[in-house]
Amino acid sequence: MVTGGAGFIGSHLVERLLDEGHHVVCVDTFDDYYSGKEVNIGSIAEHPSFELQRTNILDYDALLASFNGAEVVFHQAAQPGVRVSIVNPFKTYSTNVNGTLNVLLASRDSDVKKVVYASSSSVYGNGVPMPTHEDCETKPISPYGVSKLATEHYCRVFGELYGMKIVALRYFTVFGPRQRPDMAIRKFVRLMESGQPVNIYGDGEQTRDFTFISDAIEANILAMGSSGADGEAVNIGGGSSVTVNQVVHKIRANYPESPEPIYQEVQQGDVDHTLSDNSKARELLGWKPAVSFDQGLKEFIDWYRSNIQGKAIGD
Repeated sequence: MVTGGAGFIGSHLVERLLDEGHHVVCVDTFDDYYSGKEVNIGSIAEHPSFELQRTNILDYDALLASFNGAEVVFHQAAQPGVRVSIVNPFKTYSTNVNGTLNVLLASRDSDVKKVVYASSSSVYGNGVPMPTHEDCETKPISPYGVSKLATEHYCRVFGELYGMKIVALRYFTVFGPRQRPDMAIRKFVRLMESGQPVNIYGDGEQTRDFTFISDAIEANILAMGSSGADGEAVNIGGGSSVTVNQVVHKIRANYPESPEPIYQEVQQGDVDHTLSDNSKARELLGWKPAVSFDQGLKEFIDWYRSNIQGKAIGD
């Protein structure tokens, strides 16, 4: 069972699970936050081991029916986006907290063997040591980060109270083919493709730890098959730091005629820096990142040019 299975990370996870011979039920409500989800799962829609259920995780009864027979639940469904959480904090809370509570309840009531939950590095906020270990203080600075931290606590408590096996994976800026249109790398590429300048918020010296999509998927697969991280929150990050200015520079190398970027005021809710200490994932899951930022960026640009360039899918 993959909630949010038609989304960016979810659709890649569904494909991987099908490739490994699993029967996969995809639960997705196809919220209009961004388009293109139908395309994400288009190549697997007729797969004999794939089942799509248009179910909202806020509908407990429908969710419970969908979970019938599920052994493992990968909970990817969420209202993503720091900025949308500032504009509409209630939607973020409702989807991420109430929705996750429904997923946990349905998993408990369906005797699911394992829940792998998609959390976020946004739980940390600013002022934490770099690289950031899971034991560092969690003090999120956006409603999105708060929602992810709250649901981590629900995961922990459900594990302790009901004996459920639950792992929370704290993703650090996952990117790659099918990336959401509101995410920075895709926005930068789209603007440069059309000859428009990109907007950089602040001085561009903010740093991010980018994680390529295939590495994030590998972490999920390892979490499914291992008991070592049960009850834990685990960083899933590439382990290297890239400034926003460097990202723009690397993309502009593919579009030498693109205009100079425009610098604007810092956006509320954006953390200054992220850099994961991924030693816990290495120890408990046997996971390590395999794709460098430069390699992943090339794969993303190749995908964009082959699939999105000149089209309106999701952009």
